Amino acid sequence: MDPCNRFETRSTFLIIRLEYLAALVVCVVLAALHYDEIRWLYFVAFFAYIDLIGYIPGAIAYRYSQGQVIPRVYYTLYNTMHNFLLNGVVAAAWCLIHGPEWALLAIPIHLCGDRSLFGNSLKPWGISFEPKAHPAFARFEREFGQSGL
Repeated sequence: MDPCNRFETRSTFLIIRLEYLAALVVCVVLAALHYDEIRWLYFVAFFAYIDLIGYIPGAIAYRYSQGQVIPRVYYTLYNTMHNFLLNGVVAAAWCLIHGPEWALLAIPIHLCGDRSLFGNSLKPWGISFEPKAHPAFARFEREFGQSGL
């Protein structure tokens, strides 16, 4: 909401998700319009590498942790792979080496899909790797909601 209050209400979170949904729709429409020009093997690779490196290792660690805290490296991998900055560098490097191509739309489709459809963004240390309300946040949300703001 601002630099001093880094949280979202249900309404502002919904608006952010809708913004990402609009971007997702634009990317999907572009992909549909250029369906025949997409090299699908590369599209799948661009879509999958984000989770293969950034999510799946942490998800496995989380499942084997039996509710214990998992190492921060998994959060770092997730946050690194699920941000637009790194993926912009990947796309720019690909364009410089191989030239631009429609398969690169897989990257914003993945990231915008995560943010709009699933509500996922970057993962702060100290919360569950998989979505689960932190007791302090649940308490805050109850109190904030009762304040009439």
